[in-house]
Amino acid sequence: MRLINRRPGNGARLALAFLPFAAVLAAYAAGSAARLADNANDKLLPGFASFAQAINRMAFVADPRTGDYILWADTWASLIRLFSGLGISTAIALLLGLVIGMFPYIRALLSPFVGAISMVPPLALLPILFIVMGLGESSKITLIVIGVAPIMIRDLALRAMELPREQIIKAETLGGSSWQIALRVVLPQILPRLITTLRLQLGPAFLFLIAAEAISSDSGLGYRIFLVRRYLSMDVIFPYVAWITLIAVLTDYLLDRLRIALFPWSNLEAH
Repeated sequence: MRLINRRPGNGARLALAFLPFAAVLAAYAAGSAARLADNANDKLLPGFASFAQAINRMAFVADPRTGDYILWADTWASLIRLFSGLGISTAIALLLGLVIGMFPYIRALLSPFVGAISMVPPLALLPILFIVMGLGESSKITLIVIGVAPIMIRDLALRAMELPREQIIKAETLGGSSWQIALRVVLPQILPRLITTLRLQLGPAFLFLIAAEAISSDSGLGYRIFLVRRYLSMDVIFPYVAWITLIAVLTDYLLDRLRIALFPWSNLEAH
């Protein structure tokens, strides 16, 4: 049998998925052991015991100054900003993506503008946002919206335009108005794509969040990482990066489960 036609079983698939992670951990353990053997106080590649101590200190020991559990307080602050930005972006993308994809006049009016906005590097706008909107939460949330909403709008508009023209003609034949067709024919078919494009924008959204928190914030995951870097606290930075990654992976998984639960037919299309 050709290699292209061979598929791993469930056990083999699980083992293959775990293998790269195990390889990275083994490589880190070897590098850390080598550096610590030369210098027991080395901070660049701390051992796993140092990670455990840092996680315990940040997550399970209250800060003596504020009384907060720092990891959870940072996580809560970041998630509020992240999900606020993604929620606003989703609402804007659904509305504009639908009308741009369906109505030629609106497409002619807004599509070039959205396309141009999507090409602006969002991080280049961060100083402007801080000047105009201040250093509070609104500027950080706005950065996420500017960074991900235009891409989501374009993606949904393209999905709406890809729908078979025959569906629109049949709906018109049955007497459906433009808005009835939009709500009853087009909207149900672009909603699964909305969840998928939201999943694809999780990485960029976290990037904009971390950048905004690093520059101006007094809480959050990005703030904490850039605060402790001045002390070379890699025992804190690595777990925070791993925690951010875990949150992103879990959010991605839950969104995919939500898509399958709400639109099971979309999973058949994907295959």
